[in-house]
Amino acid sequence: MTSCGGVYNNPSVYQLSVCVLQAIQEKMCVPHCLPVSYRLLSVSELVSQQHLACVSNLSWTTNQQRAWVREAELLLPRGWALPRVNLLLIGLLRAGAGGEWRLTDGSGSVRCECLSPSPHWLNCPIFLPHWNYIPHDASGLEEGGHLELIGSPFVLCPITSQGLVTGPGRGPGLMVDVTQAAGLLQNRVKGQRVSMYGRVGSVCPLLKTGGSTFFFLILEDERRTLPVLIKRWDPPLPVLVEVGHATSRPCRGGTHHFPVLVEVGPATSRPCRGGTHHFPVLVERWDPPLPRPRKGRTRPIPILLKVGPTHFPVLVKRWDPPLPVLVEVGHAHFPVLVKDIRLWWSVCVCVGQSVCVTSLRVCVLRGWRRNNILCVTEISEMHTNYTPTHTEKHTHTQKHTHTSSELDTPPLMMSQSEEEAYEEAGPEEETDQSGWRTKKSRVISYQGTVTEVVNEGAGLYVIDRKVGLCLAYQPPRRRKLRTGDQVELHHVHFLYRPCPDFPPSMLCCCLRSSLRVTSFSRLGGAPPTPGCPGDGVLPRLLLQNNAGVSEYLWTCHLTSQLSQSLVPQVLRQQCVCQLSWRLMETLWRRRGRTRRDIYSEMLDEPHTCPLTQYPVDPPVHQYLSVFDLLQSLESSCWSSLSLKSLLPPDGSGLSRSQINSILSWSCRTLSSDPETGNSLRPRPLLLVGVLQLPSQTSELKHILQLRDATGSLACVVTETSEDDDGGQRASFNTAWIGCLVCVLQFTMVTERFLQSDFPSYQHLDQEKFISHRRCRVYLQFSLDHLLILSPSAAMATHLKQEGEESGSDVPVRNQTGEEVEETTERKRKREDEDSSSSSVTMTTVGDARPCVSMVIRVKEKEGVSWRNAEAGEDEEEAGLQLYFSLRASVIGPVVRWGRNPKNRPMMEREVGREREEEVLLMFSGVCVRWFPVLQPGCFYRLIAPDTQDPRVLIGCGVHGRSGVELHTDFTLLVGYDWRFHTLTRPLLTCRQVVPPPVLTVSEALDCSSEMVCVQGLLTERIHTQAEHAHTGMRLTLCDQTGRSLRVYLDLSHTPYPPGLLPGNTLLLSHFQRKLSRSGGVYFSCLPVSCITVMSLGDASYAPPLAPIMHLGLWSLSSEQQSMISRVKGHVVCFLFLQLQWSCCNCGSLYTQSCRSRCGSLSSGFQSKAKLVIDDGTGEAHVWFSGVMVRLLLGLADSQWEGLQRSVRVKGHIKVYPRGRSLVYDGNHDDPLLHFLLCVCSSDLVCRPIFITCRKHTHQRSYDVRRFSRGERDFVTRLTRPLQLTCVHLFSE
Repeated sequence: MTSCGGVYNNPSVYQLSVCVLQAIQEKMCVPHCLPVSYRLLSVSELVSQQHLACVSNLSWTTNQQRAWVREAELLLPRGWALPRVNLLLIGLLRAGAGGEWRLTDGSGSVRCECLSPSPHWLNCPIFLPHWNYIPHDASGLEEGGHLELIGSPFVLCPITSQGLVTGPGRGPGLMVDVTQAAGLLQNRVKGQRVSMYGRVGSVCPLLKTGGSTFFFLILEDERRTLPVLIKRWDPPLPVLVEVGHATSRPCRGGTHHFPVLVEVGPATSRPCRGGTHHFPVLVERWDPPLPRPRKGRTRPIPILLKVGPTHFPVLVKRWDPPLPVLVEVGHAHFPVLVKDIRLWWSVCVCVGQSVCVTSLRVCVLRGWRRNNILCVTEISEMHTNYTPTHTEKHTHTQKHTHTSSELDTPPLMMSQSEEEAYEEAGPEEETDQSGWRTKKSRVISYQGTVTEVVNEGAGLYVIDRKVGLCLAYQPPRRRKLRTGDQVELHHVHFLYRPCPDFPPSMLCCCLRSSLRVTSFSRLGGAPPTPGCPGDGVLPRLLLQNNAGVSEYLWTCHLTSQLSQSLVPQVLRQQCVCQLSWRLMETLWRRRGRTRRDIYSEMLDEPHTCPLTQYPVDPPVHQYLSVFDLLQSLESSCWSSLSLKSLLPPDGSGLSRSQINSILSWSCRTLSSDPETGNSLRPRPLLLVGVLQLPSQTSELKHILQLRDATGSLACVVTETSEDDDGGQRASFNTAWIGCLVCVLQFTMVTERFLQSDFPSYQHLDQEKFISHRRCRVYLQFSLDHLLILSPSAAMATHLKQEGEESGSDVPVRNQTGEEVEETTERKRKREDEDSSSSSVTMTTVGDARPCVSMVIRVKEKEGVSWRNAEAGEDEEEAGLQLYFSLRASVIGPVVRWGRNPKNRPMMEREVGREREEEVLLMFSGVCVRWFPVLQPGCFYRLIAPDTQDPRVLIGCGVHGRSGVELHTDFTLLVGYDWRFHTLTRPLLTCRQVVPPPVLTVSEALDCSSEMVCVQGLLTERIHTQAEHAHTGMRLTLCDQTGRSLRVYLDLSHTPYPPGLLPGNTLLLSHFQRKLSRSGGVYFSCLPVSCITVMSLGDASYAPPLAPIMHLGLWSLSSEQQSMISRVKGHVVCFLFLQLQWSCCNCGSLYTQSCRSRCGSLSSGFQSKAKLVIDDGTGEAHVWFSGVMVRLLLGLADSQWEGLQRSVRVKGHIKVYPRGRSLVYDGNHDDPLLHFLLCVCSSDLVCRPIFITCRKHTHQRSYDVRRFSRGERDFVTRLTRPLQLTCVHLFSE
């Protein structure tokens, strides 16, 4: 009991000891027995020594404890029950600051949480037989932990509590009910005090604003509801305060300081002259002994006042019995403690109780439109379980006799069927300005068990495993909810599907909602791990910006996702909560938010708050990490694939080689937004990561990457050109390297490579014919669709330059001027993010290192290829290495720097040469990572760090002879630690740039150069070598005129180039122009050829239509400019029609079996027809095949299938509709032959048609024909008709 000495002054130590022994014997499970295994400890020992959550229960037997543990672990299978300790606690229960209760003894105090506290416990010595101790909260910020009283304590020396009593009572003033009190508010009488009784309708949470702490207690009866204000004031100095009642007498001895325990009480003293104030205090112990005052003399004595957790050093100047002292701090008088009026009532009342509050006064609440309100006074008391007398009942109504049991029980949880019924029968939906469906929430009561803590700092929980709970719209609670707590909610908002990332049913508490813990959790937990430094940032941002519940929930979910996926270096420098909030504000773009009115939210009728209306199933973005995106794309790559869908409509008639050739490569493109095309998810997708150069471990070492903590993904990136046309071009700005970005719009590309040997179309569902398959996944996006979350140092400089040139304070790229200034200094201390390591380097290394640099302008760039290399000094192994080179013009001399200039504006000393020299830069090994950002026509600053020797950037001369002219080329091997920085604003003297000659498709077809640089739209891609790792492919490019050319690639010595997809615009550099044997023009690649993706196609991509040609002009043209054209004409007649079944293996005729006896049991139906078409300027013979024959004949699908069955009997049939004198196969009386002849000569077939045709390049110019006239034969040359092959038949 020594720990309690000095606290309990009235009872003796012996009396307290006897009371404790009696309490222990009453609580023991075995009578007339003492718990020898239990130990009494002080509060300070508990706080300092107990570091794990525990439970102590004096009345438990072993079997009861085991049953308690089983029940706790059955509630949540993954949880574990609190361990039991044999400890006893004794102390004084007091009301602390802000309405909290604290258990205090002579060694210290600890916060105490009670389920149903009684006012009789306050200021009394108590013995705790049943309690939990939680040494920390979930955030880990609480010091000392807190106690949870799971049972009623044993009051050792009961005393009368002030301010809250039980049972009937009556205070001074008029006694009225709620309805009558509402009438008194209309006529305010100065000095009037009233007492009001009613049922507790709501207990609003404690609020601290404007220097005041208060809460509202809303009472109600059958007709009205009325709030009561319970408030603590912090008035300015000086203030008159009375603290406690001094009843003790001085004694000798004690410690080396002077702790004084201040007892809170009403202020009754008056100020003295000179501005001094008397404060009666309770002095517990002191050292040295307190001297007796002499008459007319004062002796200052320093003491230490302790008010709750705060200590005040004060100076005692004089005292008069019983120890009223004057407190002085320095040379100014200071109040010890302001009055604390009944804030602890908030934990003693609950919804449904009948109470009576006495001595209320009418005051004006300025924040609530200056409405009158009832407020407690210094002498107010509250009577719980109050029952009005007979006369009081008779004054208003006899209906005021409702039992509290009807009010205390909240409704049970809604079942799933009830939730669906509410969704169907709920209020009518509305549409806001953004086009979203909105709904009004429903106010309900609820009770349940917390089964999951989603995010304690954000106030998000899950109740009963399927109902979400949001407490963010209330002030933070002193005690955070734990898993296993049973809670009771009143006036809580029920929302159905406010956010797709949370449970469909959500409960959200506003400032009028009441939350009470009815049973503490039995589960323990490990100490929390450090989380986001701004764990409480989201509720503060919510309070400042008054966002909607859907926006807040989405932001919380995004925060939890980003905290797991962002690279650790970014997490150390950026607050994830602020990043998520910035993303929410950018993506949601909802306006019209008003300032939150807390008084109206708590007091207005009808009730309105930010939770009243909410959007239903908002089409918000869904965040995916890089790993999740890769896994989803790779898993769905083959599972969602139907091989038959990759074949043309007439795929059943293809041969074995044709089927496997078509299946060797296929591509699936998905859009991030479902509204713009096929998507991976029903919601728009969102990616966040660091844009960086490829690493050595990357599969594609010459493509930019988007990286987060879960993985990396290759990216084909374009950006808007700074030219006047503003078109797209390949990425060239190195400032993007190292930026933390959010990709708002992108295309997911999955290229599938399949090695198969399917015998026929009918065997496509059998996977045993697939020998190997793999896929390659990458992204396509434009830098215009990125949001910079954290710029690199180079990007901060670039944004600042753009802001200065535009004349505005807000630069582009969604970065404010303040953000750029804040991040510039921090980012400049980083090392460049383009290192060869696979991780992003964010540490402050290397900016202060000396370096040399020179400015270059890229003229030409060769492609990346594999070349032999010897083992070098940079730990590079011998063998094949990637290599490329570029030719650049050196703008000025080599410049020395004391620190890395990066992409700072170009200086005059960097331009000084009258004649620009050229240099050949060679990149190999790890340096190949610079390939995607070095583009012809752009200016770069080349930096060599850790040196001041300019000879490092001076290349060696390579002499050669061209004719009779001797010239020298300087070559420079790029070092692994060299850096390139794009200069987007070079000096005016350097802007005379001659762009490299780039030809269109039409110009390339007509030119005579052997090496060309051509740009065009990719319309077709076909792999030509299916069995050799897909190293050969054929591309078809076209321009706006519709003319097209074919490009043949050999990828056996080059890395795989991503982005070669139909719809993308490609730039082909250093390609060889060739002529085929038939005179056609095509292009082939060389080891130095380079392919660059200039712009990206979209889901609405459609290749340009071929030009319309007249047959007469087309037949006379000998040029290759019109290989594919559109023709409008009329079908004159059929020349030839052939229908047959062919073997899929060898192509021979197939009846019941293959004629060549190859043993194949697979066959395919093939059709071929030749027509004469006339457009008025000439005639042409046009070949049709496959499904287009059915369209020409005008047959339905069922008729075409019946025709195939008829032909299968004999295997084939040939028809010549122009005359029976021609040779044909079959019997003249064959009904199938007569049917086909009638169809071919019908008016349905001889009709106008519109087709796209390809001109035959291998046709002869004339035919030799023999004619017979009588007995003479004539041989003559006839001009061969124009031969065309139809590739597309337009519908009517």
